[in-house]
Amino acid sequence: MDADEFFGRHLDRVPILGIFRNLDPDATVAMCERAWEFGVELIEVPVQTSSALPSLRAAVEAAKGRGKSVGAGTVTTAAQLTAVHEMGAAFTVAPGLHPEVVAGSRRLGLPHLPGVATATEIAAALTHGFTWLKAFPAKQLGAGWITAQLAPFPSVRFVATGGIDAGNAAGFLAAGCRAVAVGSALNDDEALARLRASIPA
Repeated sequence: MDADEFFGRHLDRVPILGIFRNLDPDATVAMCERAWEFGVELIEVPVQTSSALPSLRAAVEAAKGRGKSVGAGTVTTAAQLTAVHEMGAAFTVAPGLHPEVVAGSRRLGLPHLPGVATATEIAAALTHGFTWLKAFPAKQLGAGWITAQLAPFPSVRFVATGGIDAGNAAGFLAAGCRAVAVGSALNDDEALARLRASIPA
């Protein structure tokens, strides 16, 4: 399945990507279960260091019996890509457009979500065939950046990532993001209620 079809199928239903960083395996699985109960279909476990791989492995195993998809984030090298693919990651995410990861993901048939922060980076990602893009760091870019970039790039589907919580998620979705990536808010009942209210009907 290509990236457009994969991310569209999951994020068009529930426009939230769960990101659980720097948690041990048990805590990661607990957060995944919380997110799945809320309806989140995609979970990202960043693997910027090898110490995060056990948490990714645990989340992937927990997802198997639930029909959910767990991917690996902060994948910036071919070695990382190989490691997470062997663990069964369903997709990969990166902070930027990393050529060897792009090529490797395509070769493996692994949906990939590259990061962008400028018009030049958006144009480059589109040249590579990506329309689902990670807007990072979203909080610093601002919701207005999303609206401004969609004017010249109307085919892009942004996933706002970085500093997104229950307080600003609605603003990014209203600005045109197709999804938002959140972490700790998925472990807070009040924040969950605000997130649910922010999702367009």
